[in-house]
Amino acid sequence: MKPEPSSTYLLKAIDAFKRKLFVISTDYRIMAVNAGGLKNESQNLPGSKCHELYCSRMEPCAGCPATDVLKTGGPAIWEGQADDFPQDDRGSCLYAYPIFSQDQVEAVAVLDFDLPILAGLEEKLKRSNAFLRNLMLSSVDGVIAADLKGKILIFNEAASEISGYSVEKALGSLNIRDVYPGDGARNVMKKLRSEEFGGKGKLKSLQVDFLRKSGEVIPISLNAAIVYEKGAEVATIGFFHDLREKIQMKKKLEQTRVQLLQAEKMSSLGKLAAGVAHQLNNPLGGITLFTKLVMEEHQLEEPVLEDLRRILKDAQRCRDTVKELLEFARQTRQEMRLHDINQAITRTLFLLENQTLFHNIAIEKQLYKDLPHVPGDIQQLNHLFMNIILNAAQAMEGQGKLTVKTSFSPKENQVRIEISDTGPGIPDDVMPHIFDPFFTTKEEGEGTGLGLSMAYGIVQNHGGTIRAESKPGEGTTFVVDLSLTPKKENLNE
Repeated sequence: MKPEPSSTYLLKAIDAFKRKLFVISTDYRIMAVNAGGLKNESQNLPGSKCHELYCSRMEPCAGCPATDVLKTGGPAIWEGQADDFPQDDRGSCLYAYPIFSQDQVEAVAVLDFDLPILAGLEEKLKRSNAFLRNLMLSSVDGVIAADLKGKILIFNEAASEISGYSVEKALGSLNIRDVYPGDGARNVMKKLRSEEFGGKGKLKSLQVDFLRKSGEVIPISLNAAIVYEKGAEVATIGFFHDLREKIQMKKKLEQTRVQLLQAEKMSSLGKLAAGVAHQLNNPLGGITLFTKLVMEEHQLEEPVLEDLRRILKDAQRCRDTVKELLEFARQTRQEMRLHDINQAITRTLFLLENQTLFHNIAIEKQLYKDLPHVPGDIQQLNHLFMNIILNAAQAMEGQGKLTVKTSFSPKENQVRIEISDTGPGIPDDVMPHIFDPFFTTKEEGEGTGLGLSMAYGIVQNHGGTIRAESKPGEGTTFVVDLSLTPKKENLNE
């Protein structure tokens, strides 16, 4: 038997298909139909409109997949309700796909499925979509998706917590541009469309500014992507988290590193001071001893005796300076004990006031009488006062007035130290950064930017506070408040 052409077998197979399959023109007229689509053997279907024949309707059905095919040029699934069909036509027109002629949709093939099978597929799809949506909404990172006009499509609870906007407010009226300061949204889209930040259409761990509802600008780490459909951009989605805690932790680690570095320097200074003291004390002792012997064993005139007394006085002053230097940089482990703040300040001024930088600076001390002793590490406190006083003298360029004042507040149970200078003051744009590590306004090579940062760290370690009050041209005052009630485990009596 001569075999039939393959097209004949294909047509027979389509005709043997038990479900309805028919082809319609672009105006919904039936062009061909298989046996499953015939209502009876004598029915003449070609030329009839499908919605009139199968659904008894003058217009195409709601949710008709053929309508979607004609609009999009791609396959479509029926999106209407089962009740949209007459009782005897339940399950018709569930799937449609285009038939092309030279890139134009010439006709549409329409077929049906078994409704229970379709319902099962739809249920699985719904469960899958719901699961994916719950994943995003439950994410610990903020998730925001928006269309190309900026309308928010997805906004989870983490995004609400970070931004300050409620989910309802965000989905109802918030625009994606509202969560970026200035042209932030435009810049993010520009980066998304470039190849430099994770590949075209993607952003990976980019730090950007985020504008909260309160107006506060905070840093976030953003991972984002453009959502494409048939090669065209249709939306964007971003996953982000707040960087404030991480940055603060990094800052504290840097402060700790700086403090360890400074502690090592102080350790070296202590060893150096001990060696220098030994080298100086021996000749100073000899000068004192032999000066006294000359005064006792020889009959000298008063002018000569006066000169010898001056030698003794200066030698004793040198020994006192060495003693104070040793006390300032002594080698001890850090421990919190009760200390006299007035004495610590006096010792610091004693070491500084005769230096060249202080020759034209008038120093005024207003020390509170009977000031309560403050718990603290004396080495750190000495370093705190040294840094602030030196900073004040350098600000005045060696000429002006330095005022050091202490006071006691019984109500707050704390001691206050105020160190004021008559320098040029601190500019407004510099003030927020004066305690930042490595920040300095001095010329290169003249400062490391660690002095006030170390002072801030020391005060923090003592559970106190430090701030600066300044007006350009009117000098600066550093105010340090130290509590009298530290944690018991930090206090060694």
